[in-house]
Amino acid sequence: MSKIHPVQLEIYRNLFSSVAEEMGTVLKRTAYSANIKERRDYSCAVFDGEGQVIAMGDHMPVHLGSMPLSVQMAMDSFSAKAGDIIMLNDPFSGGTHLPDITLIAPVFCVEATSAKPLFYLASRAHHADVGGMAPGSMPLSQDIFQEGVRIPPLKLYKGGKLNRDLLRFLLFNVRTPLEREGDLAAQVGCLKIGEKRLFDLVEKNGSEEVMDYVSGLHQYAERTMRRVIRNIPDGRYVSEDFLDDDGVDTSPRSQSIKIAVSVEVSGEEMQVDFTGSAPQVGGCLNAVYAITVSATHYVLRCLAPQNVPLSAGLMKVVKVTAPAGTVVNASFPAATAGGNVETSQRIVDVLLRALSEALPESIPAASSGTMNNFSVGGIHPSTKLPFSYYETIGGGMGGGPKGSGDSGIHTHMTNSLNTPIEALERYYPIRVREYRIRRGSGGRGRSRGGEGIVRSLELLTDGHFTILSERRQHSPYGLRGGIGGKKGMNFLHPKEGRSRRLRGKIASPIAKGDIVTIETPGGGGWRK
Repeated sequence: MSKIHPVQLEIYRNLFSSVAEEMGTVLKRTAYSANIKERRDYSCAVFDGEGQVIAMGDHMPVHLGSMPLSVQMAMDSFSAKAGDIIMLNDPFSGGTHLPDITLIAPVFCVEATSAKPLFYLASRAHHADVGGMAPGSMPLSQDIFQEGVRIPPLKLYKGGKLNRDLLRFLLFNVRTPLEREGDLAAQVGCLKIGEKRLFDLVEKNGSEEVMDYVSGLHQYAERTMRRVIRNIPDGRYVSEDFLDDDGVDTSPRSQSIKIAVSVEVSGEEMQVDFTGSAPQVGGCLNAVYAITVSATHYVLRCLAPQNVPLSAGLMKVVKVTAPAGTVVNASFPAATAGGNVETSQRIVDVLLRALSEALPESIPAASSGTMNNFSVGGIHPSTKLPFSYYETIGGGMGGGPKGSGDSGIHTHMTNSLNTPIEALERYYPIRVREYRIRRGSGGRGRSRGGEGIVRSLELLTDGHFTILSERRQHSPYGLRGGIGGKKGMNFLHPKEGRSRRLRGKIASPIAKGDIVTIETPGGGGWRK
């Protein structure tokens, strides 16, 4: 290995990051669905030939920390060849939940003599429908089979040739095949541009130098994380927090699904143990191990300097234990639609609360703690074809040592945007009746919690909707004497009949002219 120059190392960090960012830009600009091109519910990353992440785009944390397990599953399933693209979404085969379809491509550079790829590229995007029992494929399910079509690692492209039978099978099992085909084509396109940029990089600098600096980035990230952990006082820090319910069993015994964590710091190493968390549940709030690792990765990344490489070295000194068969490491055939979006948020909350014991002047209060998932579908009155729409809604950010929390923002494991009203009303039979800040929902404190959002949507045709939301029973916590944020609420205002408050998780038919209102939680306050 040649000597690593620190300036050149920083240049390579930015080069690899720019590849992932450009992939994301191509995906955003060429995708069909509002969920990808407007809300930017996607992620892209670059991996070395061993499947270790080198760089990630500034995309979705819940995707990025879990993608290494997807790449590893693809590597274990196939001997990669030039022109191959592997597709998967199965949570028990390297995925997270079924709407997140991941495409993985090996990159063989001409100069390299090895039969193994020098790199892998991965693109993950949340598809607004992958079949299943409800439009949007985010149902109140009781097993994985109700959630949509399961895709184990399969070759969408083999030697550069599209597997049309596989694509045709997939499109026959979703409500919106044209949209799905367009979004998949956008993912393929972003892999192609990433491949070209890596080709150019190796051609200019040579594979030996490039791979030396890949190793240098891994080592730099590891050294940085060791330094971060070394600055945390040695000790054992514990915490617990709760999910409201699993969405299926609403009896008192199903309430308050516990997530427990113990964080043990010793010198430059850390053990994160989720033993004591609740057994996996009958509803869809189960998270697979990849999600738990991803949430842990996100929290540690928040503690690291901003310019640290987002590479495999960050997690090398951290051991994550999550007992199998629990809500943080569910076993087949558990339902997982909400584990990716809701349980991941609570894992972050419980980790930050535990670390607040060690770093009381660094950790903020809880943010809204839910993605407030809303999905709806039916027959579009203009096209007479099925439509399916999915969005998440922001809330309040927790106040912290750096000041009050932001209002109306996506926090932690989501990094998406809202769907602009103009785009939503243009493409879907939906009218936005209200969209504003929920005043008074942020918790009081020296640093106030950010305010939540009020969003009201009117359906312009008959259909079916699902809400998958949390923090309707347990408030986002305050820290150091700060007051917790206000809990969220959901309402249905029928065109005919009386308005009623809805549970945090509900699936129901909806009539033309009915209005759904979602009031999202505020963030917790920090310090008296």
